[in-house]
Amino acid sequence: MLVPRIWGRFMFARIFIMAALVGAGLSAPVHAQDVTLRLHQFLPMTDSVPREGLIPWAEAIEAQSGGRIKVEFYPSMLLGGAPANLFDQARDGVVDLVWTVLGYTPGRFPKSEVFEMPFLVTDGESTSRAFQRFVEENAMDEFAGVKLIAVHTHGPGLFHSRRPIETLEDLRGMKIRGGSRVISAMLADLGAEPIGMPVPQVPESLTRGTIDATTIPWQVTLALRTSEIVSNHTQFSGDHGLYTQTFAFVMNQAAYDRLPADLKHVIDANAGIEWAGRFGAANDADDLVARDAAMAQGNAIVTLDADETARWRAAAQVTIDHWFAEARAMGVDGEALYARATQLVAEESQEPGA
Repeated sequence: MLVPRIWGRFMFARIFIMAALVGAGLSAPVHAQDVTLRLHQFLPMTDSVPREGLIPWAEAIEAQSGGRIKVEFYPSMLLGGAPANLFDQARDGVVDLVWTVLGYTPGRFPKSEVFEMPFLVTDGESTSRAFQRFVEENAMDEFAGVKLIAVHTHGPGLFHSRRPIETLEDLRGMKIRGGSRVISAMLADLGAEPIGMPVPQVPESLTRGTIDATTIPWQVTLALRTSEIVSNHTQFSGDHGLYTQTFAFVMNQAAYDRLPADLKHVIDANAGIEWAGRFGAANDADDLVARDAAMAQGNAIVTLDADETARWRAAAQVTIDHWFAEARAMGVDGEALYARATQLVAEESQEPGA
């Protein structure tokens, strides 16, 4: 399923059969034209999101469309531009599908941004399902101009650092990568010096010493080989992780509108909460693999105890309060959105039958 999709044998067989039918004086049924969708994103195909999310999604729609929909994959920004350009590439029809980080375009998704608040995330699957429900209830206007396939989050984000981070005070003076506006604001409120950058720049920045640490989930360390560059990892006690980022998988609206009704149904059947959860679950599974890999590397993994975690949560409340004030200035009821987000995460994080 790598770029571009090769299906010449299928086409050759189809042409041969059609020619045989015409030669025999038979009339062949007329089928809707096959559709090829170009999917652009910034990760290598070995990452869990393409491997366990995007590829299975493409396989599902190809199978359910009887092979009439094909997907060409363009990973690692092969079609040009920067990760921050991806949403516009889908909206403007440069490509048909994109997967992207919402936080790479600061201020554009102010209501969806609530899911980046500190200590909101539980696990990737539960939080992703909650996020999909939240967007469908409260923030579909932020996705005007595109067909929303799914939104999701990753699992709990944590620190990966050159020197150990064992207390809140250890952050002072550290240059730490933040993956979004909110995460960078949180780092500053906690006492660090945030450095904003897309995730593909992290390995070189750590190697060169441009940053002392990065905030990413365990899962991302596999593709970036972070555990081979730094040897310290800091996570938190309790059911909630330090932060998460928000992601969207969207389709150009005109490309969707051009589809015949039966193919629109295939896309619709593969959009929404179940795929949101599947993307989140893929990240959860690789979180475990990546943590085991860091342990095998002999790296130090620090889990802050409940008392220290409580200190961080209290300090991070400043970030939430500032976000409330910003939302209020835009005419958005941030407190209500935050209350609903926490409620949805709690509902989706409950064990079945609980």
